[in-house]
Amino acid sequence: MKKIGILHGKERSFPEALVERINSKGIEGITAESVKIDKVIQGEASGYAVIIDRISQDVPFYRAFLKNAALCGTAVINNPFWWSADEKFFNNCLSTKIGVPVPKTAILPSYKLPDDTSGESFSNLAYPLDWKGIFDYTGFPAYMKPFAGGGWKNVYKLESIEAFYEKHAETGQLVMLLQEEIVFTEYYRCYCIGGKHVRIMPYEPRNPHHLRYVADFVPSPERLQQMEEIVLKINHFLGYDFNTVELAIRDGVPYAIDFCNPAPDAERTSVGEKNFAWVVETSANYAIEKALAQKDGTDNLTWGEYIKRSSAKIPLI
Repeated sequence: MKKIGILHGKERSFPEALVERINSKGIEGITAESVKIDKVIQGEASGYAVIIDRISQDVPFYRAFLKNAALCGTAVINNPFWWSADEKFFNNCLSTKIGVPVPKTAILPSYKLPDDTSGESFSNLAYPLDWKGIFDYTGFPAYMKPFAGGGWKNVYKLESIEAFYEKHAETGQLVMLLQEEIVFTEYYRCYCIGGKHVRIMPYEPRNPHHLRYVADFVPSPERLQQMEEIVLKINHFLGYDFNTVELAIRDGVPYAIDFCNPAPDAERTSVGEKNFAWVVETSANYAIEKALAQKDGTDNLTWGEYIKRSSAKIPLI
């Protein structure tokens, strides 16, 4: 019997529906459940052929558990080694090399010194930074947000240099991005599952959270194809099995705004019934596909084109 486990936190509608949907298919030799952990011993298998990770970004213990499970042959969705290494600034940097339009973005050192450091720890860092060069590059208005954060936490819209200095002083030890504002006419949030299944959802980030999927953007067939190609390219290079990509349309060009979302919102009350049904069904089918292909004692993780091409010394494009 091959078990598919869902590792999750306080969310309920998606994990419970996913377990129910997998089990309802009645695939011989396949069963699904919420992951159960009573101990984690080095080099010992987890007992799961597949684990869908929805929470390890917030729980380091779970991330360590998943790496051990992967070493023993579990197909973890998403790859915990890559997820540990990835962050939003790298995503933007990679996009500039693979031809995906992104907002002009700079990374900033934390306002406060990290613990156990002093001014001497930063002898390689110019003081002051070339703030004029940074501000000239991104322009204003601009957005400031954590380089490795998620979920609209610690995000600021800044109208001026003065606003930047005021708000940057509130960010403590967070490493922040300063990013050009993309004034868009249309906006989309796109699920990508298994590097091949894409659902493009009109999305309005300026609405209250519970109304963000209430948007009336109607993309043409050509725009849908263009966006699907961008979403697939991003996820092929990053190697995520389950991710969302946010695309803002400015002057007819889709800009990738945020595409490091390996545990994206999938709650019924957030995404709506149709999107919820799609993500449950597609995730269930992909998890079953991974379980059937999984082999004990081997690497069953997904690795992106960036890693594969880098190790083989192949240019990105």
